[in-house]
Amino acid sequence: MTLQTPFLLSFPPPCMNFEPTLIIELALLGLGTGFLAGLLGIGGGMMMVPFITIILSGRGVGPNLAVKMAIATSMATILFTSVSSVRAHHKRGAVRWDLVRGLAPGILLGGAVASLGVFALLKGSWLALFFAAFVSFSATQMFLDKKPAPTRQVPGTAGLIGAGGVIGFLSGLVGAGGGFVSVPFMTWCNIPVHEAIGTSAAIGFPIAIAGTLGYIYNGLHVPDLPAYAVGYVYLPALAGLIVTSVLTAPLGVHLAHSLPVARLKRIFAILLLIVATRMLISLF
Repeated sequence: MTLQTPFLLSFPPPCMNFEPTLIIELALLGLGTGFLAGLLGIGGGMMMVPFITIILSGRGVGPNLAVKMAIATSMATILFTSVSSVRAHHKRGAVRWDLVRGLAPGILLGGAVASLGVFALLKGSWLALFFAAFVSFSATQMFLDKKPAPTRQVPGTAGLIGAGGVIGFLSGLVGAGGGFVSVPFMTWCNIPVHEAIGTSAAIGFPIAIAGTLGYIYNGLHVPDLPAYAVGYVYLPALAGLIVTSVLTAPLGVHLAHSLPVARLKRIFAILLLIVATRMLISLF
């Protein structure tokens, strides 16, 4: 059992201290996820969750707790990667701020419901299964590249709030920036894929705010947290990922605006399928 300090940090076994291998693993993960956040507008969460789960599990954290901490830490990281990514997309005129404003209220509500309520009730294994299933579905839809009806347009205010609620809720369950839902949704509404990716990067910030606060609150009194955890958020991973990911996010943005649309969609789909498969392997 761990001892909780007044600052809600836990300090158990030395096995979770800052050994060199942990620093290297987090640095490499941050470089990769930052690049993918800029390239695909996914906030990096799709990649961070399975790998943080593996890192924590390899250091003695139980599988159910490891999944929840990975989701929470991934979401907290998106607070920083989304800012770096969206600045680069905005400079290229690829952010639809009208859509960001329309989606944000629903995103905040959906993210709060997921992270404050449903997340606490579900076991880590069920969250992992949901993560893998939904990511696989999103990837399949993107890979098939089904063309939307040419007359389909972005819904009105109520429709955007509803879509934002779904995006925020699903993102809150799996610790992602929402790109795995919002990019397919926007391309389905005939938004050009480069604008969909840039706008997805922007909505990652309100998703991360709602999710991170909920994860911290829900994890304040959870026993057996590893050292340097604030709620479900694991601070060493957060710090390491932030430092490295913000360096590579602009590089991903540059490549995103250089690749043809069809190739970008295939990259997105293949990446999501790999991540879903890896999550299932780590679970079983």
